[in-house]
Amino acid sequence: MSRPRAGAEPCAQHSTKTQALVASSDHGKGKRWQVRWRDASGKQCKENFTKRSQADTRRSTIEADLARGLYVDPSAGKESFRAVAERWRSSAVHRDGTASRVERALRLHIYPTFGDRPIVSIRPSEVQAWLKDRSKAVAPSTLRTTYAYLVTVMHTAVRDRIIAINPCAGIKAPEVRRVEIVPLHPDAVRALVEAAPERYRAMILLAAASGLRQGEVFGLEVDCIDFLRREVVVRQQLVTPDKDVEADAAEMPESYLGEPKTHESYRTVPLVGSAVDALAAHLQRFPVVPVDIEDRTDPRKPRRRKAQLLFTSGRADVIKRASWAHVWGRMETKANEALALAHSRAHAAWVQRGRPEREEPAPVRVPEGASMHDLRHFYASALIKHRESVKTVQRRLGHSKPSITLDTYTHLWPDDEDTTRAAVEAVLGDVPALCPVAQPVSS
Repeated sequence: MSRPRAGAEPCAQHSTKTQALVASSDHGKGKRWQVRWRDASGKQCKENFTKRSQADTRRSTIEADLARGLYVDPSAGKESFRAVAERWRSSAVHRDGTASRVERALRLHIYPTFGDRPIVSIRPSEVQAWLKDRSKAVAPSTLRTTYAYLVTVMHTAVRDRIIAINPCAGIKAPEVRRVEIVPLHPDAVRALVEAAPERYRAMILLAAASGLRQGEVFGLEVDCIDFLRREVVVRQQLVTPDKDVEADAAEMPESYLGEPKTHESYRTVPLVGSAVDALAAHLQRFPVVPVDIEDRTDPRKPRRRKAQLLFTSGRADVIKRASWAHVWGRMETKANEALALAHSRAHAAWVQRGRPEREEPAPVRVPEGASMHDLRHFYASALIKHRESVKTVQRRLGHSKPSITLDTYTHLWPDDEDTTRAAVEAVLGDVPALCPVAQPVSS
């Protein structure tokens, strides 16, 4: 529409009582109605519509959303999922180990499907299809963690007013079937200690006698052991970042001393005499050689220093996870060979004594796939077997919450049916005396 020219015929559809309008050459063509507004940041925005009724509806919606603080910029949703996710990843506060897992999960499992898509275009049905596809490739626990990262990125986009609705809302990851922990048999633990190279024998015994995590054991310094009080103090752990697949093959991530896993992981654990004696003998056999390493136990003040590590590799360096996996594998094989030999001898003695078949002792072995973490489970099972409380086990293991301890080890606590019956009997034992005695019924 334009101002009327001299002699032009007014438009019969759009002229008003106060103003005469004439049709232009574009009259009735294209999106002729425009809505203009400023968003919460003051940015000028506009949209064009074919009909005035559409423009009026959009204007009312925008005004209401701006007034309620729910306005979402339509152009913001065109940003790629990768850009939003990287902005979240770089700004989120993660421990170093978690940060590497987030990067790997995004790169390997989420970006190939959603990375280059405009984030506003991702639909709930596509998220559901992605979950189904990934469930065929990764374990349920890994998928659940990876999906949590996707949900968090989408939730961040909603909070930043990039999208209006989280497409993950109402979609749940597959349930993870919790596998009950089966602790190592004491004979298997003894066999592992005996099968360990001399340099690591005291370390294996310490892990089984304290329940420390692998990184906590690798990061122990000499002054963490109180030989007089027979205690070990956990104040740090050895962290080896995951290798970036995009990095140079010759470039390996450098290990460093970092904070323990949780706040509750800072703890003091009592030690048995045999473990303390083994550590003293270890220090005599393998004197401490200071290791130059970065110390990030105070994230605000990282520094390099000479660490008096209790356990080191044969090259007087920190113990790397990759090399330790080979050492553990050889230990496991050697321990199982010793256990099989012991069982065959026990079986021969059993046959010689003429015992009935049902009394033959079952063979003991270190299960396939076992790791140093199984020594932590063994320690927990020993505490539970000797009636330690949930709170005590939680503190010794450094769990952040008692619920984690219960979820992991609840099946190991003994069934106290007899104790329960006695407890109720002690409280209500005299109640039947207050009730009428049932009279015998004649036949």
